[in-house]
Amino acid sequence: MFPIIIMMPVHEKLSQNIKTIRDEIRSACVRAGRNESSVSLVAVTKYAEWSWVQELRPLHQTFGENRPQQLADRQTILPDAEWHLIGQLQQNKVRLALQHATLIHSVDSLKLLERIEKTAASINRDAHVLLQVNASGETTKSGFTPEEIINEWPAVMAICARTHVNGLMTMAAESENAEHARPTFRKLRQLRDQLAAREDSKKAGIQLPELSMGMSGDFIPAIEEGATLVRIGSRLFHGLEPT
Repeated sequence: MFPIIIMMPVHEKLSQNIKTIRDEIRSACVRAGRNESSVSLVAVTKYAEWSWVQELRPLHQTFGENRPQQLADRQTILPDAEWHLIGQLQQNKVRLALQHATLIHSVDSLKLLERIEKTAASINRDAHVLLQVNASGETTKSGFTPEEIINEWPAVMAICARTHVNGLMTMAAESENAEHARPTFRKLRQLRDQLAAREDSKKAGIQLPELSMGMSGDFIPAIEEGATLVRIGSRLFHGLEPT
């Protein structure tokens, strides 16, 4: 006879998953000597069924989407949640993103930053963004190199009036060992500290409080290295069966 598998209700499974993740975040913060409130979980819903997202909403506030159109569609239905755009943003989707995203994690060029600034001004709305840094040095990843962002920092500040640069974002190289990601996360934190300590940053009032780094497989070392936003999807929805 085959064993009988009893599926846990979606709400119960999500509650269990998010509790486990929050416990791991808390433990990482304790080890790093940080307050748990300094880390926010961004629930990545790219591959999640809509019914799962609806079940998760009473348990959680902040969601991340990779595609601007899907973010807009979902934000319209769940406007009381906070929606972040974490995927690549094309210039022709900037207006859509600004209308629906609280924070854009993936500004990977001066050209895109300029478009965001112009669009924000045209719709009379402030934009909040993170600059994407290719801290791992992989040729397959987009974003500023650490050297580029240092050299172009005066240009970044010159562009921004309605656009607020809240911090930096990176993605580590894929690895089965989460510790392999630690140097990438440390590099981003050190880069943020260097930029925030500049005299021109201080005069402009730029503090860069946010570091978006760490996903389902490597968010623990990310937190230990200073992450304030961790982007977690597969761990949240683990054990749920698509309908």
